Amino acid sequence: MAEQTVKLTKATKKNFDTQGVDDLVMLPKVTEEAIIENLKKRYHNDLIYTNIGPVLISVNPFRNLGNGGDAWINTYKNKFRHELPPHIYALAEETYRAMKGELENQCVIISGESGAGKTECAKMIMQYVAAVSGTGSGAIEYIKSVILDSNPLLEAFGNAKTLRNNNSSRFGKYFEIKFDTHGEPCGGRITNYLLEKSRVVNPGLNERNFHIFYQLINGASEQEAQDFQLFQEDNFNYLRVSNCVQVAGIDDVQWWSETRHAMQTVGISQASQAAVFQLVAAVLHIGNIGFSEDDKGNAVVFDSRMLDLACSMLQVESFVMSSAILFRVVNTGAASRGSTYNVPQNVEQASFARDALAKSIYSRLFDWLIAQVNAALEKHALTSGAVIGVLDIFGFEIFDNNGFEQFCINFVNEKLQQYFIELTLKAEQEEYNQEGIQWTPIKYFNNKVVCDLIESKRPPGIFSILDDVVYTMHATAGGANDQKFLGKLGAVASHLHYQGWTHGFTIKHYAGDVSYNVEGFCDKNKDSLFQDLVEGMQSSSLPFLVSLFPENTGAAQKKRPTTAGFKIKNSCGELMKALSACSPHYVRCIKPNENKAAQDWDAQRCKHQVQYLGLYENVRVRRAGFAYRATFERFLRRYKKLSPTTWGMWGEWTGDNRQGCQELLRGINVPESQWQFGKTKIFIRHPETLFHLEELLERFDYDCTVRIQNAWKRWKMRKHALEQRALAADLLRGKKERQRDSVGRQFFADYMAYARNFGIQAVINDGETMVFADQVVKLNRRSRPERRDLVITDRAVYLVMRKKRGAEVFYKVTRRTSLDSIRQVSLSTLADNYIVLHTPNEYDNLFENEKKSEVLSVVNEYYEKLTGQKMQVTFSDSISYKIRTGDTRTINFQKGGAAKLQKSGKTLTVIVPDGLPKDTDSTPKGFRERGAGARSGGGASRARGGAARGAASAAAGARGGAGAARGGPAAGAARGGAGPARGGAGPPRGGAGAARGGAAPGAMGPRGG
Repeated sequence: MAEQTVKLTKATKKNFDTQGVDDLVMLPKVTEEAIIENLKKRYHNDLIYTNIGPVLISVNPFRNLGNGGDAWINTYKNKFRHELPPHIYALAEETYRAMKGELENQCVIISGESGAGKTECAKMIMQYVAAVSGTGSGAIEYIKSVILDSNPLLEAFGNAKTLRNNNSSRFGKYFEIKFDTHGEPCGGRITNYLLEKSRVVNPGLNERNFHIFYQLINGASEQEAQDFQLFQEDNFNYLRVSNCVQVAGIDDVQWWSETRHAMQTVGISQASQAAVFQLVAAVLHIGNIGFSEDDKGNAVVFDSRMLDLACSMLQVESFVMSSAILFRVVNTGAASRGSTYNVPQNVEQASFARDALAKSIYSRLFDWLIAQVNAALEKHALTSGAVIGVLDIFGFEIFDNNGFEQFCINFVNEKLQQYFIELTLKAEQEEYNQEGIQWTPIKYFNNKVVCDLIESKRPPGIFSILDDVVYTMHATAGGANDQKFLGKLGAVASHLHYQGWTHGFTIKHYAGDVSYNVEGFCDKNKDSLFQDLVEGMQSSSLPFLVSLFPENTGAAQKKRPTTAGFKIKNSCGELMKALSACSPHYVRCIKPNENKAAQDWDAQRCKHQVQYLGLYENVRVRRAGFAYRATFERFLRRYKKLSPTTWGMWGEWTGDNRQGCQELLRGINVPESQWQFGKTKIFIRHPETLFHLEELLERFDYDCTVRIQNAWKRWKMRKHALEQRALAADLLRGKKERQRDSVGRQFFADYMAYARNFGIQAVINDGETMVFADQVVKLNRRSRPERRDLVITDRAVYLVMRKKRGAEVFYKVTRRTSLDSIRQVSLSTLADNYIVLHTPNEYDNLFENEKKSEVLSVVNEYYEKLTGQKMQVTFSDSISYKIRTGDTRTINFQKGGAAKLQKSGKTLTVIVPDGLPKDTDSTPKGFRERGAGARSGGGASRARGGAARGAASAAAGARGGAGAARGGPAAGAARGGAGPARGGAGPPRGGAGAARGGAAPGAMGPRGG
């Protein structure tokens, strides 16, 4: 499979007319119209992400743009926000970097109306964080899998197709991912808010119930379908009522498979899975229980077969279920003298009890699934250091008929808007005033007045009035209680953002006016199940169902039961407290049209969203304000190492923090126009300045890390080089005369700047590491000298020829010999530089190199590593070798005067000057006394090869370029070489930069010391 590539487009002045700017702060002129036009340009170019400083705007494209996945993750990994175009991965990277770098809690708040793409943004953030947090232990990998697989599981049970969104979240979710001090996920927790239970019994027209019902019906096995008595969707009242079953783009069978896989990942056993789906089927069968009136007007079960089928799923006796639904137990009087009555219910009341039971079972089942995910996340009980929270919550909703659910949903969104205003508009401007920063105030609408209208206790807000009515409800019909509630709302009638009407009331929300019909408000707010039904479920022989109803029905009720409104207010308060403990990051999602169509821009709808999201005010504050602020102590603590005046070998700054910040910024030449001091904090005006500081910090830390690594590698290499020299000494002692200059020669491995020669690196096989590189003279089949580059890797020996075309040098491998194919190495007993590598199945390599001792040591070591056997090394003054044609040649060595090479037929004779005695010991001085390890060639792990190794030191280069071949012929210009002959004074032409032996940047220094 070909690797996916990522094409990025940065907005520039040249393409501004067609695709706008990446960041709305950079607009030439800031107006509401300019903001909308810029978003439109980018949307039509499939550029759905735009920044307002640190705030990300995401426009739903309603199609897959292919802008996610591993390739995109790798593109944005370790990049700063300004380096690449806006993307949800860029915001995720910034969030993760801040958490890991400062070990401070972070949160991402994703807001927008239903269908704007909030859930997809949340999934991509969690996907990114799981991918970039590296690979760790089995426990960490397990936590990552739970984080990712929790999405399809909770979407199956908590999402549904609505008029505005085919995969709408019908619950709120705050997902906290815990990290250890190394930035690895080590746990987490999901908090859910306000599941839309009413959808279970009454999904809207042309909408669907929760996905899991359709997944179960279409994806269950034949046996499961038989066990759970599953039929087509139109056979179930709870599914048939909406007149919508199939949805384009939703594959219920595929999603069913993903749901089952996710349940396994989370650790839900097969038995528990079966129990879960049995209850899902039970909910459907409960909906098929119908009622009719008897002659007294009381409800009776219309078809007892439907009741029996539902009871078989619940494993509850039919008469118990029938009694709990058709009668209500009413207690009168005090406990000691009280009486108990079974009051028959009418059809409406029985239907209400049936639906209440179905909603309660499903809601409790959903809570159980959340608890299972949380248990899986905390399975290994790892210690956490910081948290990243991702808030994916239901969007603002305005329908033709808005009820209690929409009221609660819009209240939460109102609170989130208030939080956004508090942090991005109100708090920022107040901070400037407190710190004494010069500032021109910017006006904005503060929606706190709307929040108070809904949640205030004194004077009572709408929730308090509703709770008061619910607490005084008795057996009064629901409609009468709703009208009583509407009447009591007269207490807030004078509020500027409230208006009453015949069947409900209207609130002027930040996102627009919404009219609520009060029908069902009181019953839905009561949010309690009749005790008869609870006891009925507790009588089940299905332990899983019983565990979902842990209430103690025998205990006297001493306090008022909590209402749905009370719960959502408390949950919202806890959410705001959790968000306030984090550094926030914002994603503002926009829905471009109501048709869920790609490339369709509804100007009026988008204008409305830009207005209520406060984007215009946000841009103005960002342009006029400062991108970053921190206390003097915190800023100095993070960046002090960047300046020699605040950090160094002498110590670190311990004086006044404010003065330290001033010294730091001046020490790294940050213009004073880019920063300003308040009373307790430093303010950085432009984000580019902050990015510059972060880049300097990363570079500083990287450089320090590299210096430490290089120091360790130098030590490791020197130690290993000593072992190699000792090995060579053992192999040659008593067997070969030595050259005076070679006895004390240090081993450097790289004599041709291989680390910087990318041309020659390109012809070496991937995955192989260079362990020796130098230029040699090779004798061809006609016994003529040719210069070659010799590269020995941990797997093979390469002979490489250079060819020059114009000013460019090309490299071609003339021969690659696998190390494990070599069976013998031959050398003479005299002081020459020839070496023969014998390869039985091929022809042999004969070449001349003054570093033959190092070549011998390297070949011997890596041959043993590959084969587990010792290399056979022979010494003879008459060596036979095989050439390419298969013929055999002989090379003889004789002592004489000046070095020269003579040829006679198939025999070569090398005249060699006298050398040092054979018993000369070239073992490094003091090596044996230091006990520097075994000299078998295995030794310490080698660190040779790569840029960290660098080139050889200048000391080696003093021997003069290619150098004369000591003991060999002065052969003149070698054929096939791009540079001068060996023995010439100049550096090789077309090399990698420095002459052989010249020092490269970051050179490791002499190997062997």
